[in-house]
Amino acid sequence: MAANAQKLATFVWHGKDRRGNKVNGELSGPSIALVKAQLRKQGIVPDKVKKKPKPLFGSGKKISPFDIALLTRQLATMMKAGVPLVQSFDIVAEGMEHKSLQDLVLAIRNDIAAGTGFASSLRKHPKYFDDLYCNLIDSGEKSGALEHMLDRVATYLEKTELLKKKVKKAMTYPAAVVAVAIVVTGILLVKVVPQFQSLFEGFGAELPMFTQFIVNLSEWMQSWWFIILLAAASSIYLFKEAKRRSQKFSDAVEKYLLRIPVVGEIIDKSAVAKFGRVLSTTFAAGVPLVDALESVAGATGNAVYRDAILKIQSEVSSGTQLQAAMRSVGVFPVMAIQLTSIGEESGNLDAMLGKVAEHYEAVVDDMVDNLTSLMEPLIMSVLGVLVGGLIVGMYLPIFQMGQVV
Repeated sequence: MAANAQKLATFVWHGKDRRGNKVNGELSGPSIALVKAQLRKQGIVPDKVKKKPKPLFGSGKKISPFDIALLTRQLATMMKAGVPLVQSFDIVAEGMEHKSLQDLVLAIRNDIAAGTGFASSLRKHPKYFDDLYCNLIDSGEKSGALEHMLDRVATYLEKTELLKKKVKKAMTYPAAVVAVAIVVTGILLVKVVPQFQSLFEGFGAELPMFTQFIVNLSEWMQSWWFIILLAAASSIYLFKEAKRRSQKFSDAVEKYLLRIPVVGEIIDKSAVAKFGRVLSTTFAAGVPLVDALESVAGATGNAVYRDAILKIQSEVSSGTQLQAAMRSVGVFPVMAIQLTSIGEESGNLDAMLGKVAEHYEAVVDDMVDNLTSLMEPLIMSVLGVLVGGLIVGMYLPIFQMGQVV
């Protein structure tokens, strides 16, 4: 299916409808001939069909996961109100200012209007709709409860994307502190310390050890600042490429992140929350538990939990209870296991997994807020030590001269 999706292109067409009125639009398809055939099925006589030219300067604003979550929520609202699916796409597309997203919505709408199933239309765009999303929509279509499934998927996307945003905030904040500290120190060493250095040369006396260290560091920075900057940029680029290209390296990084104080705990709890949210959504959609666990393994966002969930899947498929399998892997917190056990015993597993997700989402939210509060005085302390240390080092020779006089 992904291979076929790559061969699709967007075509711009002009033609006449059944009443002879001039109409135009865009339609996705593998060739002009097939696009014309699709238009004729819709009662449109095509006069001109041509491939849509690519923009000269990129494709504009990118479609984010939050955009997909908002689209899903809008479709769910429309369908719950009794609006037919194709008309729902028309209404949603008409109110959009995001051109790329509007093109995506219209492409899916045209496929559905031509007789393609909703899930099949989504699978033509794997960049925006993953297998989990498409499988859930397919389940909703087959069960005749598409509007309820869209509502579930929208809730799942909103919660998981909000959780990702919080975790990202927790990880970027400490990095921002370090970056600011390095930049401020670098500017002081390259621009400010040399001014004092020219003053010290006229003293004719030996500089204090701490001051001499700062002067030597400043001279080194002035000579090598470009190489340092280039090395830092290269290191960041190589790290990203290695993480993207090497699964082994990526897994090692994800395992190491769990060991970082505070931030590691936030990542750990967010993985548990994602486990509960995704498994609750898929299980409630009628997906068998063993198949649902396979989808969950790739959605937790961490190699440790991915491997643990795959082990759980193996144990569950051999007849072990979910809560017993979770206990055996040794990575899930006690509360998550207990709530899962209650859900299994009461026959209400999807609701209890939802409780797991809600609890740990709230835990992550509190931890991120606490980290933010903690980092504010830490920023002042780090910058104070670095900047204050440089200032004291520069004024030490002047203080010593005052004592001699």
